[in-house]
Amino acid sequence: MQTYSKSDGTFVLSKPIIDTTSTVWIAAATAAIYPWILDAFHWAVTPPVTATSVSTGATLLAALLLIAAFAVPLINLFIAGTPAQTPAPNAQDVRARRFALLAITAPTVYVFFGVLTYMGGSKIPDTWLWTPAWLLFGYLASRNTNAVISPLPRTSSRLRVAHGIAGSIAAVYVLFHIFNHLFGLISPEAHAAVMDLGRIVYREQLVEPLLVAVMLFQIFSGLRLVWTWSETSADRYRMFQIATGVFMSVFILGHMNSVFIFARTWLDIPTDWAFATGLPTGLIHDAWNIRLLPHYALGVFFVLAHLVCGLRVVMLAHNSKVSSANRVWWIGVSLSAAISAAIMCGMTGLRLS
Repeated sequence: MQTYSKSDGTFVLSKPIIDTTSTVWIAAATAAIYPWILDAFHWAVTPPVTATSVSTGATLLAALLLIAAFAVPLINLFIAGTPAQTPAPNAQDVRARRFALLAITAPTVYVFFGVLTYMGGSKIPDTWLWTPAWLLFGYLASRNTNAVISPLPRTSSRLRVAHGIAGSIAAVYVLFHIFNHLFGLISPEAHAAVMDLGRIVYREQLVEPLLVAVMLFQIFSGLRLVWTWSETSADRYRMFQIATGVFMSVFILGHMNSVFIFARTWLDIPTDWAFATGLPTGLIHDAWNIRLLPHYALGVFFVLAHLVCGLRVVMLAHNSKVSSANRVWWIGVSLSAAISAAIMCGMTGLRLS
């Protein structure tokens, strides 16, 4: 593969700096083994028949495996966020970056995939379909092509503005929904009480379809912007914003499928605390439900972090100092991680009382 480096103010042919084929295969391999990590976690937290509790060693192993599961999207986030070596990356560089962005979504795609296979009545274990599919995608994405330098894409300012306005509307619901889940730390009853208050508004006959339309617009307008920005030599802050947007798009689409189609239509059950936390077995000790833990945790983190990224862009557009905007970004992303952790503690049984 050819890359370009700057010399005397012009771009000249140079030796390869990053092997994009390797990055594609790293992305494919990490996504392919993701379900097996969760299966190993379930094995570690399940005590033997002759035992009444999980040993200390098994608990430590389970913790390491859970860290490994979260490492899958983080590794691909690092790959996608690696700055391009030229203002106009070649076609294979762009393909590798987009594939890494796709691999970031593995935790939420795995949940979406599992719901679809269950609804389809598949008798084949998800892992047997998932792993070969990702390795096949990796092979196709790693194939050599004629590397052509892409011209700098033009982004639509109107689309960006519309995406931002719609995002502000969606943020009202999203922030309430996240605030609602924090009440799980008190009790499921407290969570239900706050949710019932919110549903008076967002389940109104006119409000709910409008909210769904706004979410769908955010998904498709966001992906359009991602396609454009993934062709540029964006910095890590911009690539983080792009990556969070990609994850959010899949997360929201899968979440709407789980709520509107799977729960309300297919199973005809309420989408309450029991549905969200996989009762009676819960998120931790069920072989299927464990996939929901990274799905929820990263969903909350990325949606809040995406809003923080938008705030940083607005600050820079209003001539704030880069250092100040970056400081706000770091604080906001740290708070996003803390809120996500708090919600997951509530969903897995921790109570403040």
